[in-house]
Amino acid sequence: MTHAIAPRATRREWLGLGVIALPCVLYSMDLTVLNLAVPHLTADLQPSASQLLWIVDIYGFLIAGALITMGTLGDRIGRRRLLLIGAAAFGAASVLAAFASSAAMLIAARALLGLAGATLAPSTLSLLRNMFQDPRERTTAIGVWIASFSAGGAIGPLFGGLLLEHFWWGSVFLANVPVMALLLVLGPLLLPEFRDPDAGRLDLASAALSLAAVLTMIYGLKRIAEGGADGTAVAAILVGAALAALFLRRQRRLADPLVDLRLFRLPAFSASLAVNVVAFFVAFATFLFVAQYLQLVLGLRPLHAGLWTATSGVAFVVGSMLAPMIVRRVRPAYVLAGGLTVASAGFALLTQVAVGDGLPVLVGGYVLLSLGLAPVVTLTTDLIVGSVPPERAGQASGLSETSSEFGGALGIALLGSLATALYRGAMADAMPAELPADAIAAARATLGGAMAAANALPDAQGADLLTAARAAFMQSFRQTALVSAGVSLAAAMVAAAMLRGLRIGGDMAAASAERGAS
Repeated sequence: MTHAIAPRATRREWLGLGVIALPCVLYSMDLTVLNLAVPHLTADLQPSASQLLWIVDIYGFLIAGALITMGTLGDRIGRRRLLLIGAAAFGAASVLAAFASSAAMLIAARALLGLAGATLAPSTLSLLRNMFQDPRERTTAIGVWIASFSAGGAIGPLFGGLLLEHFWWGSVFLANVPVMALLLVLGPLLLPEFRDPDAGRLDLASAALSLAAVLTMIYGLKRIAEGGADGTAVAAILVGAALAALFLRRQRRLADPLVDLRLFRLPAFSASLAVNVVAFFVAFATFLFVAQYLQLVLGLRPLHAGLWTATSGVAFVVGSMLAPMIVRRVRPAYVLAGGLTVASAGFALLTQVAVGDGLPVLVGGYVLLSLGLAPVVTLTTDLIVGSVPPERAGQASGLSETSSEFGGALGIALLGSLATALYRGAMADAMPAELPADAIAAARATLGGAMAAANALPDAQGADLLTAARAAFMQSFRQTALVSAGVSLAAAMVAAAMLRGLRIGGDMAAASAERGAS
């Protein structure tokens, strides 16, 4: 079977790619930059503990919950139109957040930022599907798209820290406004419009079900990561699963479903989605453990810790840009398997990190796993959007981003719970004798709790407690890294087996559909 040669991208498309990268950088910056501003806004707004939790979390919650709906909405009303609407809303919500006069006002602004942010990733990714029809050029464009998120994650803490050195906490939000204004000016000039002329009406009940299902499940997973599998967390996950089942049942009955379930019959789509979940599963938990090691074990200041963790972002950018060149010579299945194997080696190196002098080993392992996972994320994203018809690219983009959010939340919950259990088990055997009951309880809970308890003890007892706690943390860190290495290696074998017949080139959507039908 022969396929028509896809048209090559022009200068306008490549300039449009630069425009698309702008909101992607801000999207990931806003996920990280607020953490630095928390002490400053806490002193100004004086939020309660519950309000502070919602200030930090509601942005990511609403992004995760609204991605599927926004991706499908772009197919219906136009992807460029949705992107520009989202950019205008993001800029307006940023101003509202910057000048918030109360905790409640800031929570509302962050919620609006989350809803607006949910338009950015699926709109930009689905636009790339139409702008770059040549498969090799599309892989390169998606590599740049992935790299822009990585760059935002690396720049965010450094840029935020610089702003907070000279301005008030609201400045971290105002920085979004000129970038979004530039997008509103350049977007209509350089980005094409695309919508599915036969998409039908948006089913609001399905949109509400998808939002509720994703929110409740991610809330439950996050609660497990923070405090263990209590009744509220388990109930939230069960409710979310029930809502997801109702959502799927409704999609089967609708003439114009929010999500076309036939997409999951495409081998390239479903397998790539699964590998993407695994990649974020192992990545997100490791980011959390590395940050704790740098600050709580080595005692680095947040800015210095941010500089060392930025090496991962740089490695991710490099890996994302190398992926298109590698996949021209090697089949995607083997690139995915190779990337996951390299990531597994990075996790294996992390099992050798020591308590006091492990920084070189830690950075080496961190860079290695980032270099390995970057091509995986790039290629799975490319395969997900490239294996579906162009009119379904918005749906596919929303599902791709949701799988990333869900995989990350699942990794933090499960691997975080494993690390907590291992830490508590090690502390039970290594706890210094004759400590007060409250110090024992705090030290067994977390490493941060052990440090706080140690500060209230006499010098000798405090030093012994810190030594035991840091050793217990490192034991749990190394064992969790070993589990991540095993998961990555298993995923490498699955990717090689499930996607071995797929090539980047020709009409991937048609080829995937043929394999799904056979």
